[in-house]
Amino acid sequence: MADIDLSRRDPNDLNSHIKVEFEDVLGEPDGAQSFDKVWIFSYKCYRCGLGCCYKLLTLLCGLCIALYWGCTFACLTFEHVWCWTPYMRCFSIFAGACQKFIGIMMNCCIAPFCETCGLFFSKITVQNKN
Repeated sequence: MADIDLSRRDPNDLNSHIKVEFEDVLGEPDGAQSFDKVWIFSYKCYRCGLGCCYKLLTLLCGLCIALYWGCTFACLTFEHVWCWTPYMRCFSIFAGACQKFIGIMMNCCIAPFCETCGLFFSKITVQNKN
């Protein structure tokens, strides 16, 4: 727990797209402004509503959701370590063997035909009419 920075809780800017500050959500243009007191109390109500609701939701749901995501990423990691990576290695070995087999077949069956065509067409000469 010593490595948790409580002052900066999103060090990798995962949620920089979520702008929930009052100025990012509400703004009055110069031609249409409410009374100053309404704007001040609106700011206070917004901040109070945002803070209280978010803290209540995190209190009620945050721990369960964090546990869910921890288990989800644990299962995902387990699946990659114990299933996908070995399977991909197995597939890579199998594909390498298939590549060698296809290469041998092409050298035996198609290469002689291509060499013959190459020899046939190498005898063609183009004369210049100038």
